[in-house]
Amino acid sequence: MSWSIHGNGKTITPGEVVAPEERLHWPQTISIGAQHILAMFGSSILVPTLTGFPVTTTLLFTGLATIIFLLMTKNKVPSYLGSSFAMIAPVISTTQSHSMAGALGGIVMTGALLFAVGLIVQVTGTGWIHSLMPPVVMGTIVALIGLNLASATLAPMTDFPLTTFLTVIFTVLATVAFKGLLGRLSILVGLVLGYLLALVQGQVDFKAVHAADWVGLPQFTTPTFHFDTALMFLPAVFVLIAENIGHVRTVGVMTGRDLSKFNGRALMADGAASVVAGLGGGSATTTYAENIGVMAASRVYSTAAYWVAAIVAMALAFLPKFGALVGTIPAGVIGGLGIVLYGMIGIVGARLWIEAKVDFGNPINLMTAGTGLIIAIAVTSDISFGQFQLGGIALGSIATLVVFHSMRAVAKLRGNDLAGNPSES
Repeated sequence: MSWSIHGNGKTITPGEVVAPEERLHWPQTISIGAQHILAMFGSSILVPTLTGFPVTTTLLFTGLATIIFLLMTKNKVPSYLGSSFAMIAPVISTTQSHSMAGALGGIVMTGALLFAVGLIVQVTGTGWIHSLMPPVVMGTIVALIGLNLASATLAPMTDFPLTTFLTVIFTVLATVAFKGLLGRLSILVGLVLGYLLALVQGQVDFKAVHAADWVGLPQFTTPTFHFDTALMFLPAVFVLIAENIGHVRTVGVMTGRDLSKFNGRALMADGAASVVAGLGGGSATTTYAENIGVMAASRVYSTAAYWVAAIVAMALAFLPKFGALVGTIPAGVIGGLGIVLYGMIGIVGARLWIEAKVDFGNPINLMTAGTGLIIAIAVTSDISFGQFQLGGIALGSIATLVVFHSMRAVAKLRGNDLAGNPSES
């Protein structure tokens, strides 16, 4: 919990970076922490806005999750844990069938499973994960989550077409129109501009803001557990594993250090943070790429800046009027941001295929991806299997795993060279 001062404490030594165990003087460190708050803010408030969770409660648990992560990784892995997009679909589905408390139960179960995976990884390494979820499987599961959510944007497009589509335009143009930090905050820029557009059209209602107190406790909710929801949240675990390991690897490359020994701890921390959030009424958490961008631009990898960001986020949770203001974001703006966000999730899956050079000339890979994607896109409401109700994401993910491993097993038994090496699939 102590940091050495980098150089003179005011500037970064040419050709070097501020390492995780270093910091600049506190004014500069607080400034970097403020940038991390801005970077995580747009995405972190968007998740509870989309799912109906309390915004201030979610902010409280993102700050607490970040502190848990820093402590469990021995203050060596700089990362902010914001709201997880992978949980949006199962949370919405479970909230409709079992209320918000049921969705929180799913978050707790997901976090517990992720913690268990992290414990195994800490002992055995990540090799078994790559065998279970080679690139074709992981890419498909990530892609189908985004594509399944696409149907949620239809109502805003129909009801508020001008606000929805202009919010999309604002967001995508902000990405290329601005440089530096502002360019990486395109979600936040699109939200603000879309909000102003909706305000001009009379689509914003401030009654809740006027009624809210300036200072008060966030809203806490305890979870309930329903066995039939467990499979809905299973696909999210795969995505959280991929995000977490990928982010740790990225930070290691950027700092010139091998952080692979922290993979297990990082997964356990992410899982523990989601359990804590689910027990109190917050959204599930995950490591945020947005904040990795801030580190790349600033060359400051000090974990001290993340402590600043976490503490400020937790302080915002005790401002009910702020939470009510976020709650006034109109449907058209949310829909426009959803179009961009869900599309990006889908394409990230495709990027995993490209980076791993997945061979779609191999029918095993082709049928694995095609089957999972079509099921996830087609199933927009839950399908009942006895006591279980499964949505498109759960069904698509299960199909992806079953198709890949069953086809590959049969191909190996038959001596078919299509089986290949799973790590190359």
